[in-house]
Amino acid sequence: MTSLDKPTEDTEQSGHDDARAVTEAALFEAFGGVRGMVETVLPGLLFVAIFTVNKDLHVSAIAALAVSLVLVVVRLVRKDTVKHAFSGVFGVAFGVVFAMFTGNAKDFYLPGMIYTLGLALAYIITTLAGVPLIGLILGPVFKENLSWRTRNPGRKKAYAKASWAWGLILLAKCAILFPLYWWANTAQLGWVLVALKIPPFLLAVWLTWVFLAKAPAPIDVFAEMEAAEEAEKAEKAERERAAAGAPGGADAPDGAAAAAAAEEARGGRHRR
Repeated sequence: MTSLDKPTEDTEQSGHDDARAVTEAALFEAFGGVRGMVETVLPGLLFVAIFTVNKDLHVSAIAALAVSLVLVVVRLVRKDTVKHAFSGVFGVAFGVVFAMFTGNAKDFYLPGMIYTLGLALAYIITTLAGVPLIGLILGPVFKENLSWRTRNPGRKKAYAKASWAWGLILLAKCAILFPLYWWANTAQLGWVLVALKIPPFLLAVWLTWVFLAKAPAPIDVFAEMEAAEEAEKAEKAERERAAAGAPGGADAPDGAAAAAAAEEARGGRHRR
């Protein structure tokens, strides 16, 4: 290895580490991190814990709904993102209404189970259709939107693998829960469901990270649009100067430089 090889390898390693860091941050943002997992688990855990003790559907359901609302209020007070907490409230509310309507405590879990099955099928169907769902979810987070579909085939392949992972993991979870819905009592189903909240989720997130960390870097379409706007402004200024008959002087290269920078931004991000 020559002295010239070392910086190149260090630069490549640094870029690879940066890509991993960006992927980790994006996944953390998209799926809510530790706090999002707590907000997902806590209402169901409280429901099954109270029901196991007193077998009172109404008390258990109200307690689960109340803690979901408290979690939303806490996020609102702290001015945090509320999408994960709100999704938890809606899920718990559907479960409470359904269980109250049927009078069967196990039905508290049924809407969430049906949602999980539908999500599993959505991951698989969208992947077969060539638009993997995980790419639709994470594309805006990575500021690449749908550029991966036509301009970044390696990244599209990684999204397809990740979507297959999510779909199959969620189907496996459903294969465990739906038989228990029919055969087990409410407490047994509830504790199994709580136990299956986090591990499959973490496995799917980890596999997503593995696939994306090895994929090409995302194309930042927002940066491309900003660069294009800057180039357009520079070209417009050049035309105005030319129309006014004013010599470009020392400022003339600025428009060409801005256009060249825009072109470099468009091409360079893909080459990374």
